[in-house]
Amino acid sequence: MTDTRRRVKVYTLNEDRQWDDRGTGHVSSGYVERLKGMSLLVRAESDGSILLESKINPNTAYQKQQDTLIVWSEAENYDLALSFQEKAGCDEIWEKICQVQGKDPSVDITQELVDESEEERFDDMSSPGLELPPCELGRLEELAELVASSLPSPLRREKLALAVENEGYIRKLLELFRQCEDLENADGLHHLYEIVKGIFLLNRTALFEVMFSEECIMDVIGCLEHDPVLGAAPRRHRDFLTKTARFKEVIPIGDPELRAKIHQTYRVQYIQDMVLPTPSVFEENMLSTLHSFIFFNKVEIVGMLQDDEKFLTDLFAQLTDEATDDDKRYELVNFLKEFCAFSQTLQPQNREAFFKTLSNMGILPALEVVLGMDDVQVRGAATDIFSYLVEYNPSMVREFVMQESQQNDDDILLINLIIEHMICDTDPELGGAVQLMGLLRTLVDPENMLATANKTEKTEFLSFFYKHCMHILSAPLLANTTDDKLSKGESINPFYEPPPPPSQLLALILELLTFCVEHHTYHIKNYIINKDVLRRVLVLTASQHAFLALCALRFMRRIIGLKDEFYNRYIIRNFLFEPVVKAFLNNGARYNLMNSAIIEMFEYVRVEDVKSLTAHIVENYWKALEDVNYVQTFKGLKLRYEQQRESMRSILRNHRFRRDARTLDDDEEMWFNADEDDGGTTRKFWASPVVCRAAKAPASSCPSPAPLPRPACPARLPPPRCTPARQDRQGQGPRARPRQQSPQR
Repeated sequence: MTDTRRRVKVYTLNEDRQWDDRGTGHVSSGYVERLKGMSLLVRAESDGSILLESKINPNTAYQKQQDTLIVWSEAENYDLALSFQEKAGCDEIWEKICQVQGKDPSVDITQELVDESEEERFDDMSSPGLELPPCELGRLEELAELVASSLPSPLRREKLALAVENEGYIRKLLELFRQCEDLENADGLHHLYEIVKGIFLLNRTALFEVMFSEECIMDVIGCLEHDPVLGAAPRRHRDFLTKTARFKEVIPIGDPELRAKIHQTYRVQYIQDMVLPTPSVFEENMLSTLHSFIFFNKVEIVGMLQDDEKFLTDLFAQLTDEATDDDKRYELVNFLKEFCAFSQTLQPQNREAFFKTLSNMGILPALEVVLGMDDVQVRGAATDIFSYLVEYNPSMVREFVMQESQQNDDDILLINLIIEHMICDTDPELGGAVQLMGLLRTLVDPENMLATANKTEKTEFLSFFYKHCMHILSAPLLANTTDDKLSKGESINPFYEPPPPPSQLLALILELLTFCVEHHTYHIKNYIINKDVLRRVLVLTASQHAFLALCALRFMRRIIGLKDEFYNRYIIRNFLFEPVVKAFLNNGARYNLMNSAIIEMFEYVRVEDVKSLTAHIVENYWKALEDVNYVQTFKGLKLRYEQQRESMRSILRNHRFRRDARTLDDDEEMWFNADEDDGGTTRKFWASPVVCRAAKAPASSCPSPAPLPRPACPARLPPPRCTPARQDRQGQGPRARPRQQSPQR
């Protein structure tokens, strides 16, 4: 059977003065050859790995707190703590530490490292204890001066703390506080403020346990109301705690110890956040024990509530009960939100067990019910709870929504409710929509998806998302960029209603779609091409909102950056550089983000030598761009294009590569015969940039010029009475392609 006495959690204090859990294991003490001394050794209970190996240094100050904690510092900014499951185990290890250092195990702190002058050391050696003045009204000023003079010296702080603790001085001071309030003795109250504030800075757990007890804590807060800086206008913290901040038991708590712990933690947190003045850099390190006191209290509260199955069962039953009134449900949701917030203090394995318990209790179906309600405050609290679940275990949420889709319609799925709230956010700043977009991004991020031999979460979830959710997410974007909303049979979002969505929302949706382009493969590619998404998005390049136009450009830039020929053919086939060139020309000579973003896009095509796009740009838009001289991007594109043509001519002249005309592969045949219906006409797009030079169409045969200058006819359509030569896909030279009718659709 496992020895639970030596079972501990290892904590380290981070830069934000918060305790980070390093794991659970079993502690032992013994001589370690590598460290050349008696040491503390903690091995993980999961795999036996070493969590902690720390030599018991004779000069290190070890401190025992709350009977089950041992805290010490191994470096200037490296604090450690062992939290024992049982008091007996803590006492055993404490005796070992004191034995090595030659200390009495009855003390709560062994010693402190100090840098003091020889005179101070002599004074401390010659005065073994610190004698406090009698606790009387006339001696308060003397006591305040004694406390202030002792704080700079660690040894004097220790002696002052021992004197205050051993003589029961805190209760005597609080009795004087009540007398001063009855007598309205302002000077006495100001002295008591300085004294009590100084006791906080002694950083001693034993004193905190007295000050935060039920009978003392309100008087301690009362002392801290009378800051001399405020003069005759003290703060009314006690009025707030007793009259305004009311404790509500949304579900009756039967354990009186748990109830008292909750009260204490709330009040101590209030003291830390609201009552104590903002600590200086010097004082911040002197309040570490106060931070630890609150932290471990929260750990205890979560553990006690998690073990109370009846409490959690009643909580979820009332939360989902249709008979529960709105006010009661609001209180239940807020309690659950605070409960989840407290869980952040748990170590990883305990936190995993915590969320697993909530999942088994049905937290996700309960959130689905709450998110469907009209109360904005209730939905906001439910969204915060959902964010805890997504951030800690997104796979659990994904598994739930995929199972849910087998029984429910798309419009009532949990993930679609989240999308609805994102789209319908009434906040002008779209704060809620930004939060929800971040959660959706986490859910669709393949980096945190599990992959096993029998199950690939990425494939399953992305297939589900693009089938059941993507049309709802993109509906505002598609509906806002086309006049004929149903021309191609898109599913219009049932939650989306006029008026048109704000530009900030369209930018958020575009940001998420851009993320999908970067991290998803064929799912987003099929969606973009089948729904003609890029063409619709590029409508926004003409938006009066520059940030929205830039979002559209960023979306296209990510697509081009993939260098995927499927995307490139889609762009070429639909002439999707046309709105980009128009936006560039409309921007004029202004040197701004729009100008830089468009030039960078063309520069990428040039530098990466994307041949198909280079040919398309030069053949269709060179006349519009040839006068741009302040960058060499477009001339560089033209040079690339000429080099490609010259290389092609060289191949043709040398007849290096040939193959029989009958060996046209299936993919090439499908590409060369691809037709597109455009306004009642059929256009054939040739893959090769080579243009027939044998015959030129007369200028009079060209159609009337479009608003955007384009090259002459031979670049678009084959000239009459001539079949264009083209380069075979595998570079085996040109061959004449017989005329044939367009394939039947």
